[in-house]
Amino acid sequence: MSRAPLVTILDDEPEIRQMLSAALEEAGFRTMGFGRATEFEAALKSHTPDLCLVDLSLPDRDGLTLVHRLALEQGATVIIVSGRAQVQDRVTGLELGADDYIIKPFDPAEVVARVRARLRDRPAAAAGTTARFAGWTAHFDRFALEDETGAETPFSHAEGEVLRLFLERPKRLISRAAMQESLGGAAGESFDRAMDVRISRLRQKLREDPKNPRLIKTIYGAGYIFLGDVEWG
Repeated sequence: MSRAPLVTILDDEPEIRQMLSAALEEAGFRTMGFGRATEFEAALKSHTPDLCLVDLSLPDRDGLTLVHRLALEQGATVIIVSGRAQVQDRVTGLELGADDYIIKPFDPAEVVARVRARLRDRPAAAAGTTARFAGWTAHFDRFALEDETGAETPFSHAEGEVLRLFLERPKRLISRAAMQESLGGAAGESFDRAMDVRISRLRQKLREDPKNPRLIKTIYGAGYIFLGDVEWG
């Protein structure tokens, strides 16, 4: 029997940690709560969470820096839970690799629903963990791009979601609306900006010419298309 997904909660307010833990455990998840980033990072040495809920206002660390590290170095699924409601904060969090952004105050049921939505695609993703295309190999099990020499470049979980979307639909137009539907999150400026940044970073990691990319093409006013041949393994 498989174990329930583990959700870590990093927030310096004990009441919020307790409220989220109660709601998530009632919904069938395991939880671990932390009030400081140092405690959370120490726990990561012996635990691998399926999803991390991270507040940006931490007493001992900048939350945005931690989000970027979790997403890029560990390939973690990250949802920011923050009182910072400005559009720029949401955009920055998504650009740094967060998968979603929830503004305080919130309904615990909404957080549970967002967590479920983010974890729902994981079993399907396990069906194909490696894809080969244009001299590259994408390893979705360890969030890395491998070139023909064997050198690897890490990518974040959020970047991996976009890359997988392209590789699963090669040579087909993918509209912004289709991306939003597949990847989740609220449509609007924050989502569009986050997608632009993630696609730009993927192009850089694939060593694309930004003025004339050969793999990920922008079809202005319509969306994107991935032009490579893809073999899944």
